[in-house]
Order: sequence, then structure tokens, then C-alpha cells
Amino acid sequence: MKIHKITNLVAFENTYILENDQGLLVVDPGSDWKKIERKLEELAKPVIAVLLTHTHYDHIMSLEKVREHYAAPPVYVAESESSWLYTPTDNLSGLARHADLDDIICRPAEEFFSYETDYNLGGFHFYVLATPGHSIGGVSLVFPNDCLVLTGDALFRESIGRTDLPTGNMEQLLTSIREKLLVLPKDYAAYPGHGHDTTISHEKIFNPFLAQ
Repeated sequence: MKIHKITNLVAFENTYILENDQGLLVVDPGSDWKKIERKLEELAKPVIAVLLTHTHYDHIMSLEKVREHYAAPPVYVAESESSWLYTPTDNLSGLARHADLDDIICRPAEEFFSYETDYNLGGFHFYVLATPGHSIGGVSLVFPNDCLVLTGDALFRESIGRTDLPTGNMEQLLTSIREKLLVLPKDYAAYPGHGHDTTISHEKIFNPFLAQ
């Protein structure tokens, strides 16, 4: 499997496009649709599904464009945040401080994640961990055959997701990271929703929020 990262202008959010011989998975399609579209056109493979680590606006801004241009692939999301896709106040695009943005209103997702269940979509093998704390429905996507995890806005390189937004909870986030992510093999690469990639071992040693 190959992983392609696009860093979007709004909130410097990371969109990931995962590629195998059969097709593509799009994870968290952010604001820069043209950059996302160029990469998808360059790869020239079908989009098998869209996976959402959570549904804050910066992670879903190009969701409807992907659906429109790539044969409406199924969208997977945590059930607890599924209504946020079409509720601007919940996905935060409708708040007064984001008056410079259009309200983000997406169609409902086709699928809700089943946690710690093996998925095999178009040859992509992964499972989903519930990692709430940044938001109630935050998830991380583990690809064991490729020794990597996409951590959304839970775990960043030498940092963690903010917990001052609605449904955020610092204690819950730290528990999610320690009990779900740091127990992964230390050589696993970790690809976050913002910033640079890292490894589980690096975060165990250098992340100041996780010091025992």
C-alpha cells in the first residue's frame, strides 16, 4: 500500500489517499479540492470508500466533491458524529467565529464504523479504534499489514488534539491514546490529521503530554 498526503489550506488539515493495486481510499477530504482532485486523477484508480476520522468541518470540506466526481463511494463515519455531517453548528463551520466560511452540509454517511472489526475493502485490510477525546466520535484507522495508523486529531507528533471544543475531554483523550494507540507495536508509523507523521515509539519517548 502507498500513502499520499495532501495538506489543505484551511487549518493545515491532512487528507490521506491510500493506494493499492485495486483502488483508493480517501481519508478526511479537506478544503483544497483541486489538489485532492489532481492527485486522484494522477493515480487514476477508482475510489473504493471515504473514511472519516471525525466530522469537524476541516476534515469534510471536499466530501461532496469526492462523491460527485468519483461515483458516490460509500462514506464511513462514527455513528455518534454522523449527524454532524449535515449540522453546521456541530461540525463547527456554522459558528460565528467561522463566519468567513460557508456552512458545511453533507449528505448522510452510508456506513457506521464497527470497532475493532476486520475490514477488507477492495484489498485494504484495516480495523477501527474508538479514540474519543478531541471529539466524541474520533477514530483511528489501523492498517496492520502496513504497520501504520491514521490517528485523526487524537495524537499528533509530540502533541495531542485540542479538547476545548464541544464533546472534547482531556482525560478521555489521554486514555484513548494510552490504551488504544500506545499499545500498538512501537515501529508503527502514525499519520495525524494535522502536522508531520511520527511513530508510536517516538511519541512514547518525546510526547510531553504522555509523560508518566
